[in-house]
Amino acid sequence: MEVSNVNNVKIYKLSGGKSQPEALSDGIKGKAKNKDDAYRRRIELIQDFEMPGVSYCVKMSPDGQYICAAGTYKPKFRCYDVHQLCMKFDRGLDSDIVNFELMAEDYSKVCFLHCDRYVEFHNQSGRLMRLRIPKFGRDLAYYPPSCEVYFAAHSSEIYRLNLEKGRFMKPLQTSGTDFNCCEFNPVNYLFGAGSVLGHLECWDPRDKTRCGILDVAASNFIQDLDTNTIPEITAMKFRNDGLTVGLGTSTGHVLLYDLRARKPFYMKDHNYELPIKSIEFQDSQDLVMSMDSKILKMWNRNTGKHLTSIEPGVSLNQLCVVPDSGLMFMANEAPKILTYFVPTLGPAPRWCITLDSITEELEEKTESSVYDDYKFVTRSELDELGLTHLIGSNLLKAVMHGYFVDMRLYHKAKSVADPFAFEKYRKEKIREKIEAERQNRVKLKKLPPVNRDLAAKLMEEDDANKVDSNASESRAVQTILKDDRFAAMFQNPDFQVDTESSDYKLLNPLVAKLDKDRKKRQEKSILSARFKEVEGEDEVEGRPSDESSSDDEQTWSRELKQQHQQAVRQKIREERAAEMEEKRRARLFEIKDGEQIGVRSDQSKRKDEKLSLAERLEVSKIRDQSTFIGSVGNREMTFTSKKKKDKRSVELERRKEHMEERKKIRRSGNRLLKPARGKMGKMGQMF
Repeated sequence: MEVSNVNNVKIYKLSGGKSQPEALSDGIKGKAKNKDDAYRRRIELIQDFEMPGVSYCVKMSPDGQYICAAGTYKPKFRCYDVHQLCMKFDRGLDSDIVNFELMAEDYSKVCFLHCDRYVEFHNQSGRLMRLRIPKFGRDLAYYPPSCEVYFAAHSSEIYRLNLEKGRFMKPLQTSGTDFNCCEFNPVNYLFGAGSVLGHLECWDPRDKTRCGILDVAASNFIQDLDTNTIPEITAMKFRNDGLTVGLGTSTGHVLLYDLRARKPFYMKDHNYELPIKSIEFQDSQDLVMSMDSKILKMWNRNTGKHLTSIEPGVSLNQLCVVPDSGLMFMANEAPKILTYFVPTLGPAPRWCITLDSITEELEEKTESSVYDDYKFVTRSELDELGLTHLIGSNLLKAVMHGYFVDMRLYHKAKSVADPFAFEKYRKEKIREKIEAERQNRVKLKKLPPVNRDLAAKLMEEDDANKVDSNASESRAVQTILKDDRFAAMFQNPDFQVDTESSDYKLLNPLVAKLDKDRKKRQEKSILSARFKEVEGEDEVEGRPSDESSSDDEQTWSRELKQQHQQAVRQKIREERAAEMEEKRRARLFEIKDGEQIGVRSDQSKRKDEKLSLAERLEVSKIRDQSTFIGSVGNREMTFTSKKKKDKRSVELERRKEHMEERKKIRRSGNRLLKPARGKMGKMGQMF
């Protein structure tokens, strides 16, 4: 049993503890439970009051003898007998249940509305009939005078099934599109249905006429909402007076209406913007119990004053309150069905009357946490005192990891085991007194773990400013030391000042000046104290002090310039060294086989310096194989790519070269033909 006190109202949770897997056999479950101390010490109101995975609905029979619950997975319907405080039967179903209705005083007649448009009717032996409705159903209500079941579905019609005739009757034609919930007034049997458009339509089941429409969206509370969507009616409940109805919206509001009025007389906001799941009225204290998927709130019906709330930490589905008692059940997204008992709402039911006596004993039982006549000692302390031989006797009482021992016995054992304890106590007190006097005489400064030097300097500046009566500077120093915004500078190691960095060295002259001033003030205070001890209180002050101060200022300015110049030179040296290192580590281009890179010597450089500018450009063009474009100095390099020759081109080129060689070697025949022609001519002349 878990007890909580919310708003000074005791709430007892009777469903605490762990759930065991359903796959385990009963024998294994029993052995595991017997070994579990928490299970053996539990207070379980109803045995196995749980579902395999999730519970959707939980209701109590009109005669108050049975508790029925539906859940998944696998889809199941379970009935519990309150007189036996255990499960009566467990029945498997084909699909998940949206809602169910008990049509008799006990569990003998039950109507189930499934998520797949099917409606089932069960009796004591099992399923009696199964049929299908035209649209997916969301809620159902039973009208006993005509033995009809009304279904609110994803449709503009309210379906009516007559169980006496065994057929569907003419549906109620409404002005809405979809309906989420429906219920009959327990006094006058007025039928009400809440739509997604925020309308509550009321019908008279006797002549099947609509009595009126209540527009929730037209209320004043809709103007305060940030969204432009119309709030849907997700839950409704008629009070036993026949005139009051509670409506829950999808925006997390609960509106209480008098059926004779158009506007609500009270509106409650859950402030979670979650749809309201269930609404119940508690008549004995005139309370309203409204529940969304996160929390159950109890508040006064007329004033709206908050009484208490229950937030179990799991998503809630449905609320069931035992009539005329403070006991309630909640179906949720967990295996165990939550059970709570609130004595403020009423007594326990007759079938668990012992619950009142248990809660009364818990309230009357007072446990004293402070023992004046006993001393708590651990086992190690008991060994030091030499009282281990008393373990098991009535002189020692075992509690948790130690024992309670009588104070007189403890003092006697302490004096025997440590006879010099009083002397140690006396010396400790003397030491504490001396330390306290030292703290009064010498004020110690506690330095932070990070930037200790900076904190010490700021503290000394603060003391100096207080002496000089410089309020502005003292306030600035106190702001840095005491303001939470600068706390990380003296706590986080990432803010540690690096005295070796170049930036710090550039600012070092100023820091050195502050250090010198601080040291001078310390030396001056020491010398003045010594002078006062020797010469007395009188001290001559005059012109030389002013001259010395001017000389100090000139010396400080020279030192400041020298240090700044040294820091700048050092920074330039570091930059040059970094550039040289980068150049040294730069990658060279890869050199192909057969290529050579010439390294120019100092002598060749001197020769180039003697040449004129035009000659230098020509030499650089030849050397670099580049040309200049324009007058700015841009260069252009030209390259010729060698294409790979195929066998045919190589053969043609070879033949061409061969023919050229033959032409060069071949002698002309003109010289041979001319003499022949001459001779022929002479011979011709001869003939």
